[in-house]
Amino acid sequence: MKLTPTEGMRDYLPGENAVRDRLLERIREVYRANGFRSIETPAAESLENLENSDGGENLKLIYRLEKRGDKLKKAIEAGDFAHLCDLGLRYDLTLPLSRYYAAHRNDLETPFKCIQIGRVYRAERPQKGRLREFVQCDIDILGSESMDCEVELITVTAEALLAVGIDDFRVRVNHRALLRNLIVGCGFAPESADSVCITVDKADKIGFDGVKAELLDKGFAPEAAEKLTALLQGGLTLETLASFGSQAEAQQISALLEQTNALAEGKYEVIFDATLVRGQGYYTGTVFEIECPSFGGTVAGGGRYDNLIGKFSGGIVPAVGFSIGFERIFSVLWERGASSRAESKPREVLFYDEGQIAEAIRYARTLHADFDVTLVQKKKKVGKQLAQAEAQGYRYAEFLETRGERKELTVTKD
Repeated sequence: MKLTPTEGMRDYLPGENAVRDRLLERIREVYRANGFRSIETPAAESLENLENSDGGENLKLIYRLEKRGDKLKKAIEAGDFAHLCDLGLRYDLTLPLSRYYAAHRNDLETPFKCIQIGRVYRAERPQKGRLREFVQCDIDILGSESMDCEVELITVTAEALLAVGIDDFRVRVNHRALLRNLIVGCGFAPESADSVCITVDKADKIGFDGVKAELLDKGFAPEAAEKLTALLQGGLTLETLASFGSQAEAQQISALLEQTNALAEGKYEVIFDATLVRGQGYYTGTVFEIECPSFGGTVAGGGRYDNLIGKFSGGIVPAVGFSIGFERIFSVLWERGASSRAESKPREVLFYDEGQIAEAIRYARTLHADFDVTLVQKKKKVGKQLAQAEAQGYRYAEFLETRGERKELTVTKD
């Protein structure tokens, strides 16, 4: 039997988990304070749904789940090895939310502002801040096509990051139509725009020379590749992009930047970035990311996905969301010495003698309004127990037989 978790997945010690719980609760508090309501969806989704979700490269990373019982047996006996799986683990929270909204739309207010915080799964190469099982913190607004939704999502997400101690970031914004019209205007065929976008999205990793080389490797015309990369490298403005037939979208982004920067009050910056694409194919309009250099790159991302819900219900249903990648935030804050000490109530250990558990529980109930109380049966070497409690982050210790006489511990570690 193996002691270590599955590759790309982690165990968390109590101190680590206390910090995770505190950070997640702070994010939730900001979301709730801004009128968003929590929902939950299952970790497993229909494989058909996942494979038809326009999830870009993420579709290659789906964890597939085999059929169960007789269904699996029959598929094997029939030699139908291509259809041994019928479920998959969700690779993000957007596809499950789209199904959820399509199923429950009549019972939800419009627009529907929701919180979804949960674990998602991708079978990718694990690295620092990037796991195969990880937590995402999403807020979405469904049922409204107004750009006010983008303003609200960017502002609330930034507020959540500030609340957990992240203050060195900026928000990058783009619009899919701006880039698509530019690509076509440079001489690429309209049907090739998605492929070109995927390459452009790598500009921050491979540089513009790398973008040009990959476009040529894909067989695109050298003149088109040269013109596009030259324009991108020169630093495209909204005014220039508007000249390629994107006047309305350019005006929308301009207004978005003006409003969000005013709301930022100098605490962060919202900028336009013509190279921002986002990898998921389901995005239809605005896309945005939050980059934090000290965190090694992007810590949040999202955009508008007006066609995804319609895959379940038919027609176009406007929707837009923003997701915080929690694991990268936690890993860096933990390395910086993030503490769980800022809990709403201090922790106390209450020692009792054998046979006194019922009495200890009754007394602990009287303390719960002010303390998180852990009951511990007293041993002969109580000094060692006190030292352990101090090392584990307890602030106070109390003995049942001398209730009311609270001993303050010198907390050295959370």
